[in-house]
Amino acid sequence: MTLYRDTAMVLRVQKLGEADRIITLLTRRRGKIRAVAKGVRRTRSRWGARLEPFNHVDIQCYTGRSLDIITQAETVDAFGVGLVNDYPRYTAGCAVLETADRLVAEEGEPAMRVYMLLVGAIRALSDRERDASLVLDAFLLRAMSHAGWAPAINDCARCAEPGPHPAFNIAAGGAVCPRCRPPGSVMPSRETFALLDALLHGDWTTADAAAAATRRDTSGLVAAHLQWHLERQLRSLPLVERRATAAT
Repeated sequence: MTLYRDTAMVLRVQKLGEADRIITLLTRRRGKIRAVAKGVRRTRSRWGARLEPFNHVDIQCYTGRSLDIITQAETVDAFGVGLVNDYPRYTAGCAVLETADRLVAEEGEPAMRVYMLLVGAIRALSDRERDASLVLDAFLLRAMSHAGWAPAINDCARCAEPGPHPAFNIAAGGAVCPRCRPPGSVMPSRETFALLDALLHGDWTTADAAAAATRRDTSGLVAAHLQWHLERQLRSLPLVERRATAAT
C-alpha cells in the first residue's frame, strides 16, 4: 500500500453502493485519477461536501487494486460558492470541467499544464471579474493548444503562408489562404480572428473590448473546433448561456 498526498480539482462524482462515491480528480502531480471516498454520502460525513465538483482540495490517498482510496480531504478553494447561483458561470464551469476530463484521457499521466489552466479558469469564473464566455473560450483554446489542436489564426493551416487570411475551415485546422480554401469554409470577420488570437495569448484588453456579435462568432468557432478534434459533442456545452456583456 502506497500513501500519497496531492492537490486536485474535483471534476465529477459518481455514486458507488449505498454510501460511497467515485471521485474523478485532476491532480497537480499525478494527472487524472479516480478514487473512492467511503461513507461521504452519509448525512454525518464530515468531509463529503469537500469532494464536490469545482472544489480545489488537498487530498491524501492510498493506492488500491483498481481504484485509489481517499483517506483525507481538505479544502484549498471552494470555487463552487461563486458559481452555483450564477447560471452562465455555472454552465461555463461545467464545460471547463468536462473538457479537462476529456482532454486528459490517460489516468495517472502527469498533466500539469492542464491542471494549471483548469484552476485558473475556475478561479476566474468564481471571481466574476471577467465575462464567463471569454473565460471559457480562452480555456478551450489554451487547452487545445496543449493537446496540439490549436487552430491556425494568422498563417494558413495547410501551406503556412503568412496571413491574415479571410477563411476558416474546421477540418483544415483553422485559417486558410484562398489557394488552400476547401469548400464549406466560413468567412469570419477580422474582429473574430483578432479575438481568437487575443484569447489564445491572454490579451484581455482586446478581448474585453470585443463586441457581442464578435464574441458569439468566436465561441461558435472554438466549440466547433474542439468537438471536431474530440470526435464527440460535449454534453455541457449546449447548456452554456452566452450572455455577453461586451462594450459597445
